Amino acid sequence: MVSGESHYVWGIRLRLKVIERPGRAHVEVDGNRLLLHVPVGSVREARARVLERWQRSELRRTIPLLIGRWEPAVGRSVSQWGIRRMKTKWGSCNRETARISINLELAKKHPNCLEYVVVHEMAHLLERNHGEAFAKLMDSLLPDWRSRRDTLNNAPLADEVWTLTISQAA
Repeated sequence: MVSGESHYVWGIRLRLKVIERPGRAHVEVDGNRLLLHVPVGSVREARARVLERWQRSELRRTIPLLIGRWEPAVGRSVSQWGIRRMKTKWGSCNRETARISINLELAKKHPNCLEYVVVHEMAHLLERNHGEAFAKLMDSLLPDWRSRRDTLNNAPLADEVWTLTISQAA
């Protein structure tokens, strides 16, 4: 995590600028830059925790608004929601408790993708499986859900780490 890296925020690629200084570690967006304020000499893991904390706060600010907007349309309330780091899914729903979980990685994706996942998980409160009834429900709630799903599924689930070997560089 050094200045010049690219990071995605709500689907927009921003250039990272690391600012080492005394004081509270935090993140700001300034135009096309992601400003990461960290203590002098901070290590990569500490910088990553600051960024993850900020991503969680972005999702915490946005998810309740989406749930509130969609509860009347779905006709069911979400009892609880949470943010988790998930390796293979964008979200999950427990029908019995009406709890949904959202993947932390969605803070990096376009807001339409987050909305799709929230609606998708809320639809599971009514339909357990991904069958025809579920597709019809999604069609009635969010007519462009398939294109949003495809956009999301064509994006990587998490950051990819690229390494260059000596033979590749030659």
